[in-house]
Amino acid sequence: MEVKALDRWRMATYNAYRWRSELSLTNKILLALGMACVIGLAAQIRFPLPWTPVPITGQTFAVLLAGILLGRWWGGISVASYAGLGAAGLPWFTGWSGGVGHLAGPTGGYIVGFFLAALFVGHFTDKYIRARSFLPMLGILLFANFVLIYVPGLLQLHLWLNLVGGGSASFYHVLTLGFFPFIAGDLIKIFVLTGIASGITPKQAFNGEADSVKRQS
Repeated sequence: MEVKALDRWRMATYNAYRWRSELSLTNKILLALGMACVIGLAAQIRFPLPWTPVPITGQTFAVLLAGILLGRWWGGISVASYAGLGAAGLPWFTGWSGGVGHLAGPTGGYIVGFFLAALFVGHFTDKYIRARSFLPMLGILLFANFVLIYVPGLLQLHLWLNLVGGGSASFYHVLTLGFFPFIAGDLIKIFVLTGIASGITPKQAFNGEADSVKRQS
C-alpha cells in the first residue's frame, strides 16, 4: 500500500509540473501574478528588529518557493512582477507599503537579490533532474539565499547607511545590521524548503531536462 501511495504521489507531482510547463502564455502570466501575490502576502509576515532597518519577513521563503514551483523564467517573472507593481504603488511591500522609494531604501537590494535567486533556483529545478534531490537542492538554496540575495542586499544597505548617516559604515557594521541576525532563521527556512522541494519535484523528465538521457541509460 505504501509503495502504491508513493507511486501515486510521484505521478501527481510529475503531472503537475508537466501541466505547468505546457500552459498557455496567458495562463503562465496569471500563475506568475498569483505567485507575486503570495510573495506580497509573505512580506506582511514581519518582525522588526530595533537595531536594524532590515526586518525579518517571510519573503525569502516565498521567493525561493517561486523558483521551485514556477521554474527558471516564470519564477523570476513572478518576483519581477512583485517588485515592479510594488514600485508602481501597489501596497504589497513589507508593512503594506508601495512606491519606488522602497526600492531605493535600505532593503531594496534584497529585492534585486530575490529576482536573481528565483531565476537561479528555477533554472536548476527545471533543467536538471539530479538537482531535485535533497542534497543538491540544499546546496542550490544555500547559494541562492546567502550569495544571490545577501550580496546585493548588503551592498545597497551599505550605500544607504553611508548616504543617510553621512559617514562610512564599516563592513562589520553592515553585517550586524543586514546579515548576522538572519542566519539562523534562514537556515531553518532553507532546510524546510529543501524538504518541500525534494518531496514535490518530479524525479523524471517532464520538459526535456539536460540530464534526462543519462538517467534513462
